[in-house]
Amino acid sequence: MGEGIAKQLATDGLTVAVADLNKDNAEKVAAEIGNGSKGYYVDVSKRDDVFKLVDDVVADFGQLDVIVNNAGIAEIGAIIDAKEEDINKIFNINVNGDIFGIQAAAQQFKKQGTGGKIINACSIAGHEGFELLGIYSATKFAVRGLTQAAAKELAKDKITVNAYCPGIVLTPMWDQIDAEMAKIYDVPLGQTLQSYIDGIALGRGEQPADVANLVSFLADKKSDYITGQSIMVDGGIQYS
Repeated sequence: MGEGIAKQLATDGLTVAVADLNKDNAEKVAAEIGNGSKGYYVDVSKRDDVFKLVDDVVADFGQLDVIVNNAGIAEIGAIIDAKEEDINKIFNINVNGDIFGIQAAAQQFKKQGTGGKIINACSIAGHEGFELLGIYSATKFAVRGLTQAAAKELAKDKITVNAYCPGIVLTPMWDQIDAEMAKIYDVPLGQTLQSYIDGIALGRGEQPADVANLVSFLADKKSDYITGQSIMVDGGIQYS
């Protein structure tokens, strides 16, 4: 999803700083999208890493206009079986990572006096808790709350804060979810994924480009009067 978002924002004319735990991957994507983009290393679970990333991007490009807090992982299994280290890991990435991204970006936007856009990765699991994805769902409910609270706190500085809420995106994360659920439910690989896809009104799984199109809008001036929203882009699974 991050790669799809980076490529779309580059197509929109933005110079994109691509950050990943795997710096080689970030540099590869940056080279592919061109437009002066650059790859960086970051571990979003570490506050100092995220602040350093913003400092490095500003040193290289002079200014920050948009941050997309896209990093996330899933943990599959029953809540009663969740191990403390796994709970801490997913919260450190999915929740703390967004908090640090909000903090670092807001500090820079205020320093610049330019306002800016903060865009967080939420999920349909931030609107409804999903079976065997309870801990993941909890992190995404947290992202919704953070998005709303930060939007209220930062509006005076002309900083908008919104989130995108994908559904069943056909990425390696969903391959992982499908494989784990196949073991738990003792069903063939692909069956769980297909059952979710069968529940999508538009009749197909989601592509990274579907998510990137929403992020493109949220990063654009066209969304300047929208803040505090967690917008579903799921092909018709949930309605609110």
